[in-house]
Amino acid sequence: MLAREAGAELTLLHIVDEEADHLVALERAESRKILDEQIAALAELRGVQCHPVVEIGAAHDAIKRTAAAMTADLIVMGSHRKQLLRDIFVGTTIERVIRSGTWPVLMVNTEAASSYSNVLAALDLSDASAEAVRAARALGLLDNVRLTVAHAFDAVAKTKMGLADVPRDRIRAYIEEERQRSTVELQGFMTSLSFDAGTWSHYVAEGDAVPVISEAVGAVNPELLVVGTHGRSGVAKILLGSVAEQVLRALEIDILAVPRGTTAG
Repeated sequence: MLAREAGAELTLLHIVDEEADHLVALERAESRKILDEQIAALAELRGVQCHPVVEIGAAHDAIKRTAAAMTADLIVMGSHRKQLLRDIFVGTTIERVIRSGTWPVLMVNTEAASSYSNVLAALDLSDASAEAVRAARALGLLDNVRLTVAHAFDAVAKTKMGLADVPRDRIRAYIEEERQRSTVELQGFMTSLSFDAGTWSHYVAEGDAVPVISEAVGAVNPELLVVGTHGRSGVAKILLGSVAEQVLRALEIDILAVPRGTTAG
């Protein structure tokens, strides 16, 4: 659907496990035959210029290799059944592609019935979230949609005020002041990205990013969540996880994850 609306070429990639050496040639030929049959049979692909590709090797490496060879604008992947213990240590294929790649990755969790019309963007006012919004716009995913921007803020002094027995109404007033300040900052951030005030709405709440994003998803009921990643790597990233990785595992809506330094746009 996205390819048709954008007039884009669509590459359909299947990857053969390189461990089964004696079956690789046979499986590769059979996979190519199946892809050709699906292109011919699927009504959704009619009118779209499709290129079937079969690669050999580790999934995330083959995906990145193919994306680089064809200068892809977007990688689209279906979600896999969550395997929690395995994911904690090695991550899913999707997460590996996002961690080490430079392409926006759309993880599709739901059946596509129509174009996206209700989109939520999770922004922390960083360069990473700015890149995510730019990439989504460059891909046409923010055209003619209801756009809501979610932003989580931290009321730094709330805990100290509670320990000092500050009256609750004063604490609530302080949190509201911080919410208003954060909203003004968000408005300035969106203006810097050339979004007019009447083209988007906001969901600004106190708390950690992932709970606030989850609450916003429940309140707004979007079809697509846009989130940027901060490009951490190594053991710290595997153990701690990023906000993007947490929402990829926790939420059941379509998610566009945009790595830092993305090639989109």
